Amino acid sequence: MVTKVAENIVKSLGQIRQNINAMAEQTTYRESVRLLAVSKKHSAEAIRVAYEAGQREFAENYVQEGVAKVQQLQALDITWHFIGPLQSNKTKLVAEHFDWVQSIDREKIARRLNDQRSGALPPLNVLLQVNIDNDPNKSGVKKSDVNALAKFVSKCPHLKLRGIMTILEADTDEKQQLDSFTSMRELYQQLQQLHPSVDTLSMGMSGDMRQAIHAGANMVRIGSAIFGQRE
Repeated sequence: MVTKVAENIVKSLGQIRQNINAMAEQTTYRESVRLLAVSKKHSAEAIRVAYEAGQREFAENYVQEGVAKVQQLQALDITWHFIGPLQSNKTKLVAEHFDWVQSIDREKIARRLNDQRSGALPPLNVLLQVNIDNDPNKSGVKKSDVNALAKFVSKCPHLKLRGIMTILEADTDEKQQLDSFTSMRELYQQLQQLHPSVDTLSMGMSGDMRQAIHAGANMVRIGSAIFGQRE
């Protein structure tokens, strides 16, 4: 890989980690925030550079592209997250190759992932994607339907319910972002009371990371700010 590109990835990773830690220290929650590097449309070589700089969790949005990278980098102890919309005909590949799925929004997908996850593998960690803004252009379960879906997932032997995820409506101002993220945190805390395995609140990307962490996110998903523009 071109040295300059590699240097930029390493530098960006370090800066983002510093920013995340500083933001987390300023919240009332004071819990550590995990950085998920969104590597869609970036090469396996770029992922390897980030890995060598200490990054261990990576996320992909597209099934075939993600599976190819999982296979190419299988010698590395990477934890792979699938964060994109998931169609029924793609669940088997995800169940076989990924460690986490953050985009479950209906029982049918959860059931297929559970049935297609090998018993030889650890349970698949899952987050429910919540459409907290009721955005017609976004995937996700309605806030009012989260408990029912969580209950279903918690009974699937090859799935492990870990929490919730959201992607906010585009072009919202900072106050709206903070309000939506705060609603997510309240929902997350309610879910924790019902399901002891719940420990992950995934929200916030490059543009709204500060508001997400302020509201209590403990995982943020960052892509272009690490890797630069997509290839």
